Amino acid sequence: MQFSQRVETMQFSPIRKFNPIAARVKEKGKKVYHLNIGQPDVETPDCFMDAIKAYNAAVIKYAESGGVTQLQDAVIDYYKTYGIELERGDMIVTNGGSEALTMAFLSLVNPGDEVLVPEPFYTNYHTFLTTAGGKIVPITTKAEEGFSYATREQIEPLITDKTRAICCITPGNPTGNVLTLDEMRLVCEIAKEHDIFVIADEVYREFAYDGRPVTSFGMLPEYSDRVIIIDSVSKRYSACGARIGLLVSKNKELMSYAMKIAQARLCVSTVDQIGSASLFKLPASYYEEVKAEYCGRRDVVYEEMMKIPGVVCRKPGGAFYMTVKLPVDNVEDFLMFMLEEFEDNGETVMFAPAEGFYATPGLGKDEIRIAYVLNQKDMKRGAELIRLGIEAYNAKKGK
Repeated sequence: MQFSQRVETMQFSPIRKFNPIAARVKEKGKKVYHLNIGQPDVETPDCFMDAIKAYNAAVIKYAESGGVTQLQDAVIDYYKTYGIELERGDMIVTNGGSEALTMAFLSLVNPGDEVLVPEPFYTNYHTFLTTAGGKIVPITTKAEEGFSYATREQIEPLITDKTRAICCITPGNPTGNVLTLDEMRLVCEIAKEHDIFVIADEVYREFAYDGRPVTSFGMLPEYSDRVIIIDSVSKRYSACGARIGLLVSKNKELMSYAMKIAQARLCVSTVDQIGSASLFKLPASYYEEVKAEYCGRRDVVYEEMMKIPGVVCRKPGGAFYMTVKLPVDNVEDFLMFMLEEFEDNGETVMFAPAEGFYATPGLGKDEIRIAYVLNQKDMKRGAELIRLGIEAYNAKKGK
């Protein structure tokens, strides 16, 4: 039997592919600290379930393909707090940010077309773009430089007649890099000069630390005709299982094409949209409290990681991830060691090897992504286990 070349070229998630091994280890009684997946332990705000419980429709009907007006209007009010003016027609409610990204790529990309993406990048970009028949062209960044990329020198030489968009995730997954508004303006100016789109993945928008202001490509109305914003309730409100995302753009032609895809899949869960509408109405104090919690987690992890001789890591400016270059030759081999051989007081740790976050062959073999999504005590212990594990692993290798 034959299968499509498209699905054959897709990779398994480097974030999830070691989960069966971790499950087997836990069955044997070893405790595993999961720093590999961006599933926060911060409680979902009560208003989500309260709104669902108050929803008393006799029949749960199909929603409109673009979303229920209750959610759309809540999103409009939310964006107004950042000076961004939207209408209902400027958004399509999607099955998580993942579907929004897929819709964007399907709307822009023909087979063989290219999208510029700074690497390391969220691994599923590869799958989403492959589904559309496109190709990632990586803007390679370095740990030693804080994974920065928003310069003409890094972006412009990569643009060809096949380039359809520049994809930016800010604050970044897996690096925590945060673009300034001036950097966003430069990216948009480059996109305008070359007549391409900017896909702005902003699902971690509020998680900007150390006095960094909240920024959005939507704050640059002069470029609104070529900006596509990806949004989601998953991370901001710790509601990953609700699967509510947004495709947002002022480009009417783009939104019309995306609506064809939205209508083909009918609609997003009506009930989850009702619950999510309440989340967008939360006060600013909610974001400040959650941001402070993640910032504290970042600090304890960073402090522990910097105790490791030879480690390379810049303190991330946002999101809840950090990418760390370790003094080991092969991170996947190190992870297998951590799961199957190493333990300290019956405990070990799991992280995401970073090689799968790169498109350039050979990069990321000595890097990991840590998701600081557990409480500070557990994050400190998880980072400590990485440090102790490296000592044991390199001793075993004779280093």
